[in-house]
Amino acid sequence: MKKIPLGQSDLHVTPICLGTMTFGEQVDEPTAHAVLSRSLERGVDFIDTAEMYAVPARKETCGATETIIGNWFAANPGARQKITLATKVAGPSRGMPWVREGSGMTAADIEASCHGSLRRLQTDVIDLYQIHWPERHVPVFGNIHYNPEKETSQTPIHEQLEALGKLVKAGKVRTIGLSNETPYGVHEFVRLAEAHGLPRVASVQNVYNLVSRAHENALDETMHRLGVSLLAYSPLAFGLLTGKYDQSGIEGPDAPKGARISSYESVRKQRWGKPDALRAARRYNQLARDHGLSPTQLALAFCYTKWQVASTIIGVTSVAQLDEDLDAYGTTLSADVLAEIDKIRWDIRDPAA
Repeated sequence: MKKIPLGQSDLHVTPICLGTMTFGEQVDEPTAHAVLSRSLERGVDFIDTAEMYAVPARKETCGATETIIGNWFAANPGARQKITLATKVAGPSRGMPWVREGSGMTAADIEASCHGSLRRLQTDVIDLYQIHWPERHVPVFGNIHYNPEKETSQTPIHEQLEALGKLVKAGKVRTIGLSNETPYGVHEFVRLAEAHGLPRVASVQNVYNLVSRAHENALDETMHRLGVSLLAYSPLAFGLLTGKYDQSGIEGPDAPKGARISSYESVRKQRWGKPDALRAARRYNQLARDHGLSPTQLALAFCYTKWQVASTIIGVTSVAQLDEDLDAYGTTLSADVLAEIDKIRWDIRDPAA
């Protein structure tokens, strides 16, 4: 795979990134290590994780994913030097006091979180260090309306950038990024970085898939003009776009056993459990079948080939799933299929935004 520059940074990454939030919950450590090794074998050397993983978030598994990756590095000498490693500092608590107490995210929080991630990952430097969700109040994870009355921000963006800048200067972080961000947030981080000589964000990791294309409603222009890259997560919409829920639905006795969206209530309460999300997914999945593609091929090819996307983050629970997702790379969608995709979106818009 030809590597792609990440924003205006010196990082070059593969157009597919291995997401790891299943490691330590759905995926045990031996399987996770096998997936990591197979990913590297097939040329995907870009890995994304976070201090709060595994998902769904629980006190008992907080940090487990980073620990598993760190153990893989230790068991595979030389692997760390081949990997572009991304992780994330959690934003304000959002009901997870074991990750972050209170409503803010101080400079001390950022520094402590970075040191914790470095320790668990058994590495001296993080290549891409991202803010997992904004410190200020924004509508994310299925919420779509901004409400200024809910604002609880305590740490200005300038202070967050200064904290990240100290980590870069100390050699503990190479490049910084954002996640679950808005056009305002991206503009403000770039503006303040340029005004004060602080690190410039290279990327934004946001949801982007067939049933959640809100990125195209202004954020894509913002990032294009500012030279910031998109890391697209959940390209298969937590499995909705694989077709496995088409007949059974996401709940009930016939729902796939062990699947994230059917197993965890916290996941269903967010965007992926919305009835319109499954209704839209069924239409896209049938479109794929009508054109001789699997639903997974259609959904991944959509992300793999969009100009807005620098790298697509794939999350898997087995080596077989990894191979299936990687085999979809290179699939092209005809003009007719792309037109049909846009027609479906016009009918149902972004039900999992």
